[in-house]
Amino acid sequence: MSELSPKEHDSQAGRAYAVPLVVAVTGHRDLVQDEVPGIRERVRILFTELQSDNPDRQLQVLSALAEGADQLVAEVAVEMGISLVVPLPMQKSVYRDDFESDEAKLRFDAMYDSAAHCYELPLARGNTFEGIAYPGEQRARQYAQLGVYLCAHCHILLAIWDGKDTDELGGTGQVVKFHRDDVMPGYTPALVATRQMLVEDESDLVYHVVCSRDRPGGEPADGLDPLDWSWFTKDREHPRKRLMPGRNRLIFARSSEFSRDAMRHAKSIEAEKYPLYTAEQAAGLPPGVEDINRLFCIADWLAIRFQNKVLLTLRVTHVLAFLMGLMFILYTEVRGVSYYMFAFLVFFLVSAAVQFRAKRQGWHRKYLDYRALAEGLRVQFFWAVAGVGNESDSKYTHDDFLQTQDPELGWVRNIMRVAGMHCDAAKNSSDAGLQFVLREWIGDEAGNGQLGYFAAKSADKTKRNHLTELLGRLSLYTSVTVVAIFVTVGASLPGDWSSPLMVAMGAMLLVYGIRQGYGYATAEKDLIKQYEFMQRLFKSARRRLDDTNDPQEQRLILKALGDSALDEHADWILMHRDRVIDQSEVWRMGS
Repeated sequence: MSELSPKEHDSQAGRAYAVPLVVAVTGHRDLVQDEVPGIRERVRILFTELQSDNPDRQLQVLSALAEGADQLVAEVAVEMGISLVVPLPMQKSVYRDDFESDEAKLRFDAMYDSAAHCYELPLARGNTFEGIAYPGEQRARQYAQLGVYLCAHCHILLAIWDGKDTDELGGTGQVVKFHRDDVMPGYTPALVATRQMLVEDESDLVYHVVCSRDRPGGEPADGLDPLDWSWFTKDREHPRKRLMPGRNRLIFARSSEFSRDAMRHAKSIEAEKYPLYTAEQAAGLPPGVEDINRLFCIADWLAIRFQNKVLLTLRVTHVLAFLMGLMFILYTEVRGVSYYMFAFLVFFLVSAAVQFRAKRQGWHRKYLDYRALAEGLRVQFFWAVAGVGNESDSKYTHDDFLQTQDPELGWVRNIMRVAGMHCDAAKNSSDAGLQFVLREWIGDEAGNGQLGYFAAKSADKTKRNHLTELLGRLSLYTSVTVVAIFVTVGASLPGDWSSPLMVAMGAMLLVYGIRQGYGYATAEKDLIKQYEFMQRLFKSARRRLDDTNDPQEQRLILKALGDSALDEHADWILMHRDRVIDQSEVWRMGS
């Protein structure tokens, strides 16, 4: 075997940073054999189109390998070299015995051995190993849990379905209903309300391939024909479309952009990343959290990179605005020197060019989005390690994050649902994980964890704001002094003193105005309040955690803390989105 060239090696290393695009499968077991070739071809076309439209993603299929549709899709995936992940609803031996034919069992074994990852979901709430060993309510609840898990951790639900609603718990019709409406009768609590019930977001995308069932009355629902297909969402006016809905295309484009940036900078990220745990700590952490940490390192590094670009742009822009203002003052005070206005226009054009490049490259948007993703992944990681769960078995960390914000931010959840795929399959309950989180996430007053981080950031922003206030006082004193000089001894001043004094006063006012504008653009005062609030929040959590030795109560405190942190991150991104400095603002500041 020939060795890879350095360029090929870097390309392969970069490809390993590609973010998966996950297609989960739900479908009937009793397909009509005459329709199987057409269904297989339609699935192949879908996968080919997804690979073509998303070249910066790694296509991945999530299938439980049940008879019929599940196995058909898995076979197509393996034939096309697409990564296959197999979550089983129960122990492999029990699940395999549920198959009716030996042929189906052999196909299951072949696909299982071809899969990149296989794991078993835990017992659903109220179930026992004895209870799921035979068909009945408990086993149906395991299948319902599987359906919810598939919906929560995919980007597209591929439904090979007759289009009929069903009362069968965990059946294909119920899985599709849950994916679109966030409700599964008999599994999700009837009185639980979620934001996903009201909004049209990225989580409701179904690719529906219509099929018949090999049973009496097995024809598709009225108005549907076998082998027809459509994108099926909860859009009331046009629920079925041939083209993927525009909001989903935008979310996929944003996710692909993140994946592309990750691959482009893979080498630097690997060398400069700030992981959430050390190599020594890794052995004591639950399985699956390494996926969250890996995506956190990518998002965190990219956020820092684009933050530096945004700050550089702001600094250059404000320096140029100061120079523009200074040229205007000099032109006003030094009559007849036209090149000051020429310099004014040159500085403005340079500033406009800088702003144009920053906007074209999306530096500000990427900084905000990637930071929001990193902070969401941070909470997701520490919750997973500590074994923090949701009140509802159908909810995961990513479900409500940024749900009520700009719909295009759904791509953040789009990434988080992939990150939590493995660790969400089995909740961690070890005390070691809980203690790790108390130490590494919460920290203490000595400067560790988030307590130390928010204390340091609050002090830094307060110091910067004091500088702004100092410049304000200096500009005021300078103006008062100059005015006093003109009022008291202005008549006796030499003629050539007037202009320098006016320039000095104007320059000081300009410095203060520009510094104040920079403080507004970086949300200096608002961030002080935010950091102080988060510091108080973590201090309160620290006190509550220290007052109890009950692991369950500690997990509830961590749940409340994480919810508050996610809400604060949502407010943070909204606050900063309106702080963009454009050419008109530069002209105003400089003039």
